[in-house]
Amino acid sequence: MSFNDIETKRIEKELKAFIKKRRPPIEIRNQVDLDFKIEKYSVIIYEIRPIWNKPEEKIDIPIAKATYNKTNNLWKIYWQRADLKWHKYEPNSEVNSIGEYITIVDKDEYGCFWG
Repeated sequence: MSFNDIETKRIEKELKAFIKKRRPPIEIRNQVDLDFKIEKYSVIIYEIRPIWNKPEEKIDIPIAKATYNKTNNLWKIYWQRADLKWHKYEPNSEVNSIGEYITIVDKDEYGCFWG
């Protein structure tokens, strides 16, 4: 299962606005860019960069992930540590909406998402 069409459009609308706000200037987007993807019940925000030893190829570097739990109607927030595993984002590991997730990632109070 995954989100229905209406839910997907709503999520995409909020994330597109966020990406537009945070995206790097057009002049450097070939060096670093920003995007998102929806995978089943998860939303992942990621950077796009050239591979260091193959600059003609690009790699996606995950920044933040939110997974929707339909049972309790909450979004669980994760960040990827140096071990390349997703870890719960503390102290705000659960939020009520995709908008709250975006606000937390944008603010990045503890430097987990943007460094």
